[in-house]
Amino acid sequence: MRILVVDDQRLMREGLATILNLEPDMEVIGTAADGREAYTKVIECRPDAVLMDIRMPGMDGVEASALILKHFPETKILILTTFDDEELILRALEHGVHGYLLKDMPSEAIVSAIHTVCNGGTVLQHEITSMLLKGLNKSPEGSMRQFPSFLKDENEELASLTEQEKKVLALLADGLNNKEIASSLFIKEGTAKNHLSSVMAKLGLRDRTQAAIFAVRRLP
Repeated sequence: MRILVVDDQRLMREGLATILNLEPDMEVIGTAADGREAYTKVIECRPDAVLMDIRMPGMDGVEASALILKHFPETKILILTTFDDEELILRALEHGVHGYLLKDMPSEAIVSAIHTVCNGGTVLQHEITSMLLKGLNKSPEGSMRQFPSFLKDENEELASLTEQEKKVLALLADGLNNKEIASSLFIKEGTAKNHLSSVMAKLGLRDRTQAAIFAVRRLP
């Protein structure tokens, strides 16, 4: 797995690069200090995954993620964030990033998260997801427009899902990839993929990340 590390703090960049290069199946192919440089490095190096800081001078992680995913949609992007970045996280999710991590997570958790997204999964750290959803629930009537459209109320769409599709959606919210979902439900991987495609079509969701966020908010 070829990784690009993006952070405006040199110590953070170099520390993450050192840790990830110790992994036998990972190689840090470059680092960047801001979003514009990150986009340039993606063009040059074509990494499999990007660890993207969200707050940076110039072009921040949200803008950079949107630009990268527009031109290189196969690239997996994990946002590095803090509890203070609620609005930025929601904007990043709307652009289709593959998850978010707290900056102070243990190194083994970051390594595990990279494996997850590179294998088709989604990483939604529980503490931040809970914070985001509490923020949504406390929002006054009519203020939902500041949040991604896929987080609005979807009672009718949820009712359109089959029980099997709801199970697939719930497992996706836990960060499982298609193979793991199939194994959990004792179905073929292709069947799990088809269920997920049907879910996203019925709910009008663009990608796995939006589907996972929907599941966290709407499923019991």
